[in-house]
Amino acid sequence: MIVPKSPSAPRVAALVGPFMSGKTSLLESLLFATGSLPRKGSVRDGNTVADFSPEARSRQMSLDADVATLNYLDEEWSFIDCPGSVEFLQEMTGALMVADAAVVVVEPDPNRAMMAAPILRFLDEHSIPHMIFVNKMDSAQAAKYLGATVEALQHWTASPLVLRQFPLIEGECLRGYVDLSFERAFLYREHQESERIEVPESAKEELQHSRQEMLEKICSLDDDLMAMLLEDRLPGMEEVFKVMRQGFQEAKLVPCIFGSAEKDGGVRRILKLLRHEAPEAAVTAQRIGIPADVTPLAQVWKTVHAPHVGKQSYVRVWNGEIADGASLAGVRVSGINKLFGQKQEKLTRAVRGEIVALGRLDSIHTSDGLSSQPAPLGMEWPKPPQPVIPISLKATKSGEEVKLSSALTKLVEEDQSFRLEQNAETQERILWGQGEIHLKNAVARLKSKFNVEVNAEKPLVPYRETIRKGCEVQGRHKRQTGGHGQFGDVHFRIKPLQRGEGIHFSEEIVGGVVPRNYIPAVEEGVRDYCRQGPLGFPVVDLSVCLFFGSYHDVDSSDMAFKTAARIGMTEGLTKCAPTLLEPILRIQISVPSEHTSKAQRMVTGHRAGQILGFDAKEGWPGWDVVDGYLPQSEMNELIIEIRSQTMGVGFFTWAFDHLQELEGRDADKIVEARRKVLEEA
Repeated sequence: MIVPKSPSAPRVAALVGPFMSGKTSLLESLLFATGSLPRKGSVRDGNTVADFSPEARSRQMSLDADVATLNYLDEEWSFIDCPGSVEFLQEMTGALMVADAAVVVVEPDPNRAMMAAPILRFLDEHSIPHMIFVNKMDSAQAAKYLGATVEALQHWTASPLVLRQFPLIEGECLRGYVDLSFERAFLYREHQESERIEVPESAKEELQHSRQEMLEKICSLDDDLMAMLLEDRLPGMEEVFKVMRQGFQEAKLVPCIFGSAEKDGGVRRILKLLRHEAPEAAVTAQRIGIPADVTPLAQVWKTVHAPHVGKQSYVRVWNGEIADGASLAGVRVSGINKLFGQKQEKLTRAVRGEIVALGRLDSIHTSDGLSSQPAPLGMEWPKPPQPVIPISLKATKSGEEVKLSSALTKLVEEDQSFRLEQNAETQERILWGQGEIHLKNAVARLKSKFNVEVNAEKPLVPYRETIRKGCEVQGRHKRQTGGHGQFGDVHFRIKPLQRGEGIHFSEEIVGGVVPRNYIPAVEEGVRDYCRQGPLGFPVVDLSVCLFFGSYHDVDSSDMAFKTAARIGMTEGLTKCAPTLLEPILRIQISVPSEHTSKAQRMVTGHRAGQILGFDAKEGWPGWDVVDGYLPQSEMNELIIEIRSQTMGVGFFTWAFDHLQELEGRDADKIVEARRKVLEEA
C-alpha cells in the first residue's frame, strides 16, 4: 500500500492552456469540489471567482492571472487562473515562474492541439512540472478523440506525455474512467465525487494493453522498472507510483488525465494527483535557484494598482515568515492579504509557500526578491515579448495629460509586455502592445480603473525625405529696420548622399567672405531647416557645403546668417528633386512548419513586402522562421493576419532596417495628408 501523505506547506498550481479551453470553469469546479464555493458560477453569467474585472466579464475571457486559495485534505493550495490568449501571455509567465506545478487545460480536439504549443515549450524550457487535463470530455464522441489529442500534443513538446486513464464508454455516454496507475475504475457522478467500481470485464483487456503502453513510456526513468518489464514481471502500484511521482516532479514526464469541468467530472482527480505528486515549495525553490539561507525571502510575481487600495505586490513566500509591518528590501509592508478572486482576507503573517498580496511597496517591482537583507535571487526572470502593434493616446479632456501619464506608468508596471514611448518628433504618446485586444483592454482600463478617457489613433509613421540630385543655391537675407538692419548672404553646394549617411555640413570659405564666427550659425540654420523639408518630413542623407557669401560690418549677425541659411535651403531643396522615404522593417515571423507558406504569402501580400528566405527555428522543433522586409506602415495588420492563420500561436519580431524611396500615388497621399496636418497646426 502507498503510505498516506502528511499535510504539506502551502503549494501553488497554475491553470494554463489555450483560449476557450475552460480554465476558469475548471477553477470554479475545483473551488466547488473542496467546499470553497457553495455554488458554481459561470463565465457566461459573469459571476466566476476569477475574471472579475469589468473588461474580462464584458469580453467573457481571462485577461489577468487571478488567484484563489482553497483547502484540500488539510492542505492549502493557491490556484492561479491564467489567460489563454497569446496577447496576455505575460500574465501566465509570472504565475508559472512561482508555481510548483501547472495544469495545462486543452480540448479533446487534435486539430486545436497546436494552440498549446507556446505554453508547452515554455514549460519545457523552464523545467516546470506539469500535467495535461483534457477538458470537455462530456460524451463518447469526445472520448474518441482523446488518444489523437494526446498524440497531437506530443508533437509540440519534448517531454513524454503519459496517458494515465482511459474512458469507460457505454453506448453514446462517457460513464467514467479507468486509472492505469492503480488499476481502478470510477463512475462519474455529476457535481459529486466519482464512485469507485470494479473494473468491468469488457475493459480488462484494454486496461492491460494501455497499462503496458504507459509502463513502456516511463520505464526509461527507472532501471529497476526497466528490468522488471524486460523480465516480463509486472511491477506493483508502489513501484509505478514512485517512478510517476519522481518523473512528474523532475518534469521528465507529463501525466495526462481527462474530465469535464462543466460537470465536475475528473476534477477531484486533479487535486489528488497534485497533492501526491507535485513538488513541495522547498523543492520548487531549489529548482529555480532560490537561496535557502536567506530568511525571510519572498518574490514579487505580479503587480496590481487597485482603486481605493493602491499598489499591491503579489508575492510567493519562499523562506521563513513575513509579518505585517516588517521591513523588506528597505520598505515597510503595509497589509498582508490572502487572495480569493477579488475578495481579500487580512492576515497578520504569511508563511513559506503562500501566495499573498503585500500592500504599499511603492518602490518594488515585478520579479524583485524581498528580504530583510540584500538577497539576489538565483533565477533569471523571462524577458517580456517584443510589442508588435502601437496606438497613439491623447486625453479626451483637456488638462488630464499628467493624469494620463501617471495612469500609463501604472499600467505598464502591471503588465511589462506593454511599452510606453514619447515620440519627440511627432509629439505623440505611444503605447505598444501585443495585439488589438491587448490595446483595447488597456484603453478600457484607463477609463474604468484610472478614470482617464482617451482618444486612441494609429500613430504617425516616421517618414523621411531626401534629394535625388544636387544644385548650387544662394540664400540672401536683408532687412532694414529703424536701428541696425539684418544681413546675411550664403552660397551652398547641395548634393545627395548614400542612404544612412545623415546630414553633412562643410565649408570652403576663402578670404573671409563669411566670417568664421558666423559659420556655426549657418550650420545651425541648415540643420534647423532639415527638421522639416519641402515635403513636410525630416530631411536625411545630403551634404551641404558653404563655399561663398558676403557680410555687412554692422548689420550681419548670427540670426541673420541662420535665416539666410534657411532661405537657401528652402529654395535649394525644391530644386533637388525631393523624394519621400519610408521606414522598412526587418521582420522574422515564427510559425509552425505547416503554416510557413501562409506566412510567406502574408509578407508578399503587403505593399513592398519582400521575402528574404526561411529556415527551421532553432530550439523550436516543428517551427520555421520566415525572414523578410515590410514597410512600417503595413505593420499593424500583420500580427492580426498571422494569428488568424495560425490559430493564434504565430508571432513575429521586428527591427528597423533601412529607408526606402516611395513614389507614385501612395507617396502623394502621404505628402498631402502631411500638408493638411501642418496647415491645421
